[in-house]
Amino acid sequence: MLRILFFVAAVASGSMAHAAPNGPIHVVDGDTFKVNGTTVRLHAIDAPEIEQMCGDANSPVWACGAWVRDKTREMFEGRHARCTATDTDRYGRTVAKCTVDGQDVGERLVSGGLAFAYRQYGMDYDLAEKGAAVTSRGLHGTGIMSPAAFRSAQRAKTQSNSSRSSTGAKTVTVNRSTPQERSWLPNAINPACKIKGNISMNNGQRIYHVPGQPYYTKTRISLTKGERWFCSESEARAAGWRKARN
Repeated sequence: MLRILFFVAAVASGSMAHAAPNGPIHVVDGDTFKVNGTTVRLHAIDAPEIEQMCGDANSPVWACGAWVRDKTREMFEGRHARCTATDTDRYGRTVAKCTVDGQDVGERLVSGGLAFAYRQYGMDYDLAEKGAAVTSRGLHGTGIMSPAAFRSAQRAKTQSNSSRSSTGAKTVTVNRSTPQERSWLPNAINPACKIKGNISMNNGQRIYHVPGQPYYTKTRISLTKGERWFCSESEARAAGWRKARN
């Protein structure tokens, strides 16, 4: 009897040690949450690192990692998650599949183009990623180094100052020729949004130009200087830009 009780206690203790948390979400980045205070790495998905930049020969450089984090926060910050643990990673984080209102969080992120299927750890979201890629949704609408390749390149740079090309990382270039494809880009980098947000070289004022204004055609957008595109005047004003006087 004593042996049975000891076995049951050991099993219960092991189950508790691997139990995944349920509770409110705080988004750390695109694939890592704190759920009720416990750090959870979402199972079988991989999102850009916060400091990661995206872009290729066909699109300007932009802060895709921070964008993914912000979009993920819009979707899930403060909401209640129910998680099922699948593993513990080498950093001691609980690896888990989580749902919000019955919907798989990982699938929503991958199908929305905010994260990639991490096939090394499971094929759960393979089809979701392929669907997002076909329609150039989210990150699939711009050039991006895979998050795993980016991390590898960063480690190599830190260790030996070697170039990223030595890691075998691949940048994917996507043809974004249709309005449907462009519609998935953030407004700030999307030339389908016709309003030009320009920063004055003289006084740093943020001024937007709409089609038909005298200087609209001559105005060039430099994302590296903080300039951007807007899809509406109300969006531009809300971001702190004023309309050009001519």
